[in-house]
Amino acid sequence: MKPLLLIDVDGPLNPYAAKAQRRPEGYTTHRMRPTGWTDGKPLRVWLHPGHGPELLALADAYELVWATTWKDEANDWIGPQLGLPRLPFIDWPQMHGRAPAGTFWKTRYILEYAGHRPFAWIDDDITAMDHEYVDRHHPARALLRCVDERIGLTRADFDALGDWAAQCGAGERVSG
Repeated sequence: MKPLLLIDVDGPLNPYAAKAQRRPEGYTTHRMRPTGWTDGKPLRVWLHPGHGPELLALADAYELVWATTWKDEANDWIGPQLGLPRLPFIDWPQMHGRAPAGTFWKTRYILEYAGHRPFAWIDDDITAMDHEYVDRHHPARALLRCVDERIGLTRADFDALGDWAAQCGAGERVSG
């Protein structure tokens, strides 16, 4: 069974924290109105058209899953812009709630979703506490890759994900 690749949108795919009014190189601007967006103007989302083919290439080694507060709306707003098919998503039981021992609120739900499967997770809010929690509570391999929300995914991130999946396929114990 392939490991999971759990994909956050804001930060890894949408470098929302880049300098305002200055789109990062290679990204295109999209205006979106996802459910719950109540601001008068549409939400500005920066996406890199090269990220879709990179993620699709990783789909040979991973099962791709949205792990974002966009939930299923990532399939309507983000995936089509990147050329991705509809992906399964984590339907968070509670968003932004209390988290165990200083971890990010998503972490425990990530472990529940993954079950006993190996997984790689890309997000901009992963900390050392999340690494420790996953190491203590997840029975399979896991790679937690924190992505700079000002830059988004880089070549180094895609290479690390590819290398890690190859090591998982070889049956090695890998931590990230």
